[in-house]
Amino acid sequence: MIIYFSGTGNSRYVADRFGELLSDDVLNLFERIKEGDFSALQSEKPWVVVAPTYSWQVPHLLRDWLLKAELLGSKDIYFVLTCGDSIGNAAKYAKGIADAKAMNFKGLQKVIMPENYIAMFPVPSREKSLRIVEAAEPAIAAIAETIGAGRELNPPVGIFGKLLSGLVNKVFYNHVISDKKFVVGERCTACGLCASMCPLSNISLASGKPLWQGNCTHCMACICHCPEEAIEYGKISVGKWRYKCPK
Repeated sequence: MIIYFSGTGNSRYVADRFGELLSDDVLNLFERIKEGDFSALQSEKPWVVVAPTYSWQVPHLLRDWLLKAELLGSKDIYFVLTCGDSIGNAAKYAKGIADAKAMNFKGLQKVIMPENYIAMFPVPSREKSLRIVEAAEPAIAAIAETIGAGRELNPPVGIFGKLLSGLVNKVFYNHVISDKKFVVGERCTACGLCASMCPLSNISLASGKPLWQGNCTHCMACICHCPEEAIEYGKISVGKWRYKCPK
């Protein structure tokens, strides 16, 4: 079974492609994570976890869900992370999840997708994003072929991978990831989509306007899915295209 978490659609696209190529079921974990639903899932085929890379690791909210959830049937588990460039030493931490669940870690690979971290990096245009997604197809197909054959994925580790996924990840989560810079402008129509899109239920509506409550994971779902582009992250997001996977 392909199980995935996605904020702006990159990982959803990759998961759906795996479902097609492997003739396997695909499950969006968003509601289960949001509702704290850890009830059992069953798959006789290997588990394939697809997610974005958050600070060179599996997103902590997904890690926490996986550690509590019951994954029955197959004991084999693969991880595939989407990223704009590097995944560091994410395989070490993914293997830690597998070991904690007494499952067989079958490796981890990355798929380069368009950069979506609007709170820090430049975001490619829709046209360039389409080209990046199309260029990812050979990697997606190769990973699917490896999984279908039951072989292990060989995780890449960059020259600074251990540092990025270790110390830098801790600093990032402790000091960078914050919702304090999110602001909403006059274009807000109080539709509530930002609140419904938040996997941590971190956004409520106060007097019809979104209010962030301090438990953010920087998935960028709120700012990128706002239909009026009424949300900004300080000044850094001003003028940027609100990224959603163009496919």
